[in-house]
Amino acid sequence: MTIEYYQQNADEFFSGTVSVDMTNIYQHFIKLLPANALILDAGCGSGRDSKAFLDMDYRVDAFDASSEMVKRASQHTGLCVRHSVFEDVTDIDKYDAIWCCASLLHVPQSKLLDTLKKLAKALKPNGAWYLSFKYGDEQRVKDGRLFTDVNEASLAHLVQSLEPIEVKQTWITEDNRPDRNEKWLNAILIKNSVGF
Repeated sequence: MTIEYYQQNADEFFSGTVSVDMTNIYQHFIKLLPANALILDAGCGSGRDSKAFLDMDYRVDAFDASSEMVKRASQHTGLCVRHSVFEDVTDIDKYDAIWCCASLLHVPQSKLLDTLKKLAKALKPNGAWYLSFKYGDEQRVKDGRLFTDVNEASLAHLVQSLEPIEVKQTWITEDNRPDRNEKWLNAILIKNSVGF
């Protein structure tokens, strides 16, 4: 259902998101990264953020579940963006950082914890992980897309089961797109090195 939306609306979604200024969000994330960090852009959409990180001299792996978005993101970034889903992530301790901007919000509530566990394994100890969700506490369908909304309490509950991951920071923002009036929960998680 959700993937079909992006297949059918790829041009509109690309043009509506590729130029959105995310500088205020990047600042929270990049200050935690080592030089030449390898970032996984998981659910990269238009490739906007992948390109921004490449322009900052970071290395980037990117994937998206929509083949139409993969085409556009590959063209925009020059990367070989993979046509893949969260469940396909099998790497262990590979990435210095993971970026999940408005992508995990399409994972059904019943599968969200398992998806987070897979991504957590792919993150190196001391790695940083950004994620964002529409702010709330329900699962809903809107315009042919499934949304799992998250707030601070539901995020904390999920992260309890992700040891050695912990929440470093959360903050709420307004949507950066001029035609939207939505609140977003932003979070930075850190993978502790204790126990390794």
